[in-house]
Amino acid sequence: MKKIYVLHENNEWTVHLQNRLEELNLPYELWHLDEGMLDLSSEPPQGVFYNRLSASSHTRDHRFAPEYGEAVLAWLERHGRLVINGSRALRLEVSKVNQYMALNLADISTPKTLAAVGKQNIMDAAKALNMPSFITKHNRAGKGQGVHLFHSIESLQNYLDSSDFDAPVDGITLVQQYIEAPEPYIIRHEFIGGKFLYGVKVNTSEGFELCPADACSIEDMFCPTDGPSNDNAAGKGAKFEILQDYHPAFIDKYEAFLAANNVQVAGIEAIQDEQGTSYAYDVNTNTNYNSDAEAVAQTFGMLELAKFLQAKLDTLN
Repeated sequence: MKKIYVLHENNEWTVHLQNRLEELNLPYELWHLDEGMLDLSSEPPQGVFYNRLSASSHTRDHRFAPEYGEAVLAWLERHGRLVINGSRALRLEVSKVNQYMALNLADISTPKTLAAVGKQNIMDAAKALNMPSFITKHNRAGKGQGVHLFHSIESLQNYLDSSDFDAPVDGITLVQQYIEAPEPYIIRHEFIGGKFLYGVKVNTSEGFELCPADACSIEDMFCPTDGPSNDNAAGKGAKFEILQDYHPAFIDKYEAFLAANNVQVAGIEAIQDEQGTSYAYDVNTNTNYNSDAEAVAQTFGMLELAKFLQAKLDTLN
């Protein structure tokens, strides 16, 4: 029997999709790819293969999940299996440099960014950027990992010299233009089947870790999730809010970017500056949804994703 196969490395991020697949009574199987063995001379089973591997896998002691996952995806694609978010999507997931180059090719603005390996080159990159405020981030990250805001070269030097310096897993640190938004929020644009589903406004007043998944509260107490997502009593409003009647003109470019890179499921995060220019700065091909925000809007990303996978499975039967 043909099935939906979910390729992943994090049970907490997969359980919500699993629940929706069961709700629709769909045949499925989970492939947890933190480690394993693959016979390259064998043939994969028939079915739909959905890749949910994450750039932040190394923070869960799954250091080589993307590398092993890429081997599995190469095997599936070699045999012509129907893969959702295949090897190209995974390459974008684990490299912001790849993301920015692909976004720019699609005529989508990104913040000015320099890539550096080595502490001295990080300093040189900040000097070359020559901006009063800038941020550093990891090339391969997730949940805002490695993001720090600096207002001077001296403060960056102090960070690099301290025990707080967090070396990126792939060695590449990005030194990036700081986009100062007139209000403290970004918008994450969710896509299923390559088509825009909704935009979610994310309050950034508490920092850069913007993971919307319910499970982030389990893994990282500083990741804003369901726990503190509704803070109306404190006058702060919801951390995550799905926007109504939101469909900016640049969505067409985002959809074209996804199509050009064979990405079917994604969340694209963007920030707007004081002049109204929007910059895309992160592409999440392992996208998650906040249940509190969805309950208010009565729009459910994992349900729509399960229906999308069902439609793909039906094409094979």
